Amino acid sequence: MHGEQMAEEFPVVGLDTDAREAAELLASQRLPGLIVADENGAPYTVLPASQVVRFLVPSYVQDDPSLARVIDESLADQVADKLAGVSVRALLPKELAELPVVNHDDTVLEIAAIMARLRCPLVAVVKDRKIIGAVSASRLLEVAMTPH
Repeated sequence: MHGEQMAEEFPVVGLDTDAREAAELLASQRLPGLIVADENGAPYTVLPASQVVRFLVPSYVQDDPSLARVIDESLADQVADKLAGVSVRALLPKELAELPVVNHDDTVLEIAAIMARLRCPLVAVVKDRKIIGAVSASRLLEVAMTPH
């Protein structure tokens, strides 16, 4: 099976998409991440849901998770407000890893190797430089576990 056959429709956001809108999309559809496209609609990177969570948690709590226990719940309830007025671009790590993109004719093993190397929960599938969908880790496992 090839990438084009495994690819599923998947939300694509731009670098300047509102971060709260992107987070709501992740939450409402329970997605492992979002494909981020550049100004020309070409794949730029993948924004894993875990990166959004990382953005929301103050760095001092990330450094010492025991502090989370002493933070007032009303303050914790306001953590999503941190996304106000922020773009998807601000959620991305400063240094981007290799682009999580596969070709439409890549095999299951080729796609799995890229996901494993990049530790990415999904990859964009492209054909003629256009995004035609995505393969998530769960979709890849579904295909791999199905007897042929």
